Order: sequence, then structure tokens, then C-alpha cells
Amino acid sequence: MQRMGMVIGIAPGRIDEYKALHAAVWPQVQERLRQAYVRNYSIFLRQPENLLFGYWEYHGSDFSADMAAIADDAQTRRWWTFCAPCQLPLDSRAEGEHWAMMEHVFHMA
Repeated sequence: MQRMGMVIGIAPGRIDEYKALHAAVWPQVQERLRQAYVRNYSIFLRQPENLLFGYWEYHGSDFSADMAAIADDAQTRRWWTFCAPCQLPLDSRAEGEHWAMMEHVFHMA
């Protein structure tokens, strides 16, 4: 299992919209994440910096393939059309990233 953190900005005027979307995440989107071995997924908001921090645990063995399967899912791509306008990707993210992945530096069990 891998613990993974990621960060992205959020447009200040779209925070309520983003919260409303995530108060009722589509079941198909959640199921696609489960099929890709994503568990314990949370998103946190930090204001006034307007940052979203995402955390999940990946239980699979081929992260690239599982993420590609998520990206290939029609319902997930439709979901992203609602979420993406709310998000402000960081300039420092790696090529190909939307959310910027973070280095895991500490865990206490």
C-alpha cells in the first residue's frame, strides 16, 4: 500500500461549487476509483491560501495502468468537466500532472 498526497489550487469564487460537487460525488466515479485500488481518499481545503490537499492510499500493483483506466472512464471524464474549472493547477507540477504529487516524508502508525 502506498500513501499518496497531492495538491492543487482552487478558484476562490468556486469553493462553494466544489464543496457541493464533493458532497454528492457520483457513485460511478467512486466505483471507478475503487476498481483502481484507491482507498481512504480525502480532500482537504486550506484557506486563505485556496489550496486543496488530496490524500489516498493506493493498494494496487500498477499505478500507471490504474490511473490510465480512471482517465479512460467516460463518467470520470465527465465528472472532471465539472471539477476542473474550479481547480487551479500549480505552476510547479510535473509535466502531465493536474494535481501536483507530493513527497511522503513521515508517517506515524
